[in-house]
Amino acid sequence: MTAVQKARASVLLPALAIATLLGAWFSITTGSTSVPIWEGLQHPGTLNAQILWELRIPRTAAAFVTGALLGIAGALMQVLLRNPLADPYILGVSGGASVGALLAILAGASTLVLQSCAFGGALLSTLLVFSLAHGQGNWDTTRLLLTGVIVAAGWSALISLLLAISPSSQVQGMLFWLMGDLSFAKPPAAAGIILVLLAALAFALSSSLNLLATGELQAASFGVAVGKLRITIYLLASMATAAAVTQAGNIGFVGLIAPHMLRLAGARDHRLLIPGSMLLGGTLLLFADALSRYVLAPRQLPVGVLTALLGVPLFLYLLYRSRSIRNA
Repeated sequence: MTAVQKARASVLLPALAIATLLGAWFSITTGSTSVPIWEGLQHPGTLNAQILWELRIPRTAAAFVTGALLGIAGALMQVLLRNPLADPYILGVSGGASVGALLAILAGASTLVLQSCAFGGALLSTLLVFSLAHGQGNWDTTRLLLTGVIVAAGWSALISLLLAISPSSQVQGMLFWLMGDLSFAKPPAAAGIILVLLAALAFALSSSLNLLATGELQAASFGVAVGKLRITIYLLASMATAAAVTQAGNIGFVGLIAPHMLRLAGARDHRLLIPGSMLLGGTLLLFADALSRYVLAPRQLPVGVLTALLGVPLFLYLLYRSRSIRNA
């Protein structure tokens, strides 16, 4: 890193860490019932302690891990497609996960089986997109993008068919899952392990990602195996998206907004962008989930609905601002 980048990292990452802690505190204490943290800690066995340990803390952890996974996936997708407005759902991974989860719901499967089916559907979609985009030769960004869009459209048609033939008693639960829901979130042990591993691998590739962001020819001239790197990025982004969808269903805009906001703040070095996207993505979803429990309390909104309602105007503002900066 240059001296300027080091100075920026010394300010930005601690600020994001503080924001994450504030988001966690807000998530734990906010809801239809106000739960003082210290009271829940000091008086075990009380109702407040049960709410704290059995509901709020697991849900807060799930929200952060899910948002962090989406943030990393967004950062990787944007460098892969060389488009700062790319989204981790753009290649149909979430569609495959959704079909797998809906089939499990229709079969009356347990939560563990549902999550396994969602993860399997996401991996199937990843393999399908990659094999179709690769064809008989090397795939390029445009071919990968078009293949992902087409596969996503196919998954969307299957989702509509499953909703149409499902019993009315199951449709509401299926819709909540499709909209992104943390109501029944469990401690995200598996997703947390995946997050740590993917973050470490992505950070280890930071130097190569920086070169790839400048252009494939320039990256290749510095000895980067561009083809292998693109495949690695795609697999890491797909795994992160699959883990996030498995944990909480479809939650949009977090993976798009988090890395894009950091880039607007000047964080273009992936040694800063990867951990920053993880922290900011997790923080955004912490606040969004807390608001989803507070806005219509005691009723709860699916968090994916709230991220879309907040994300669309924010995205339009960021798009306008980035356009103004380019024209300046």
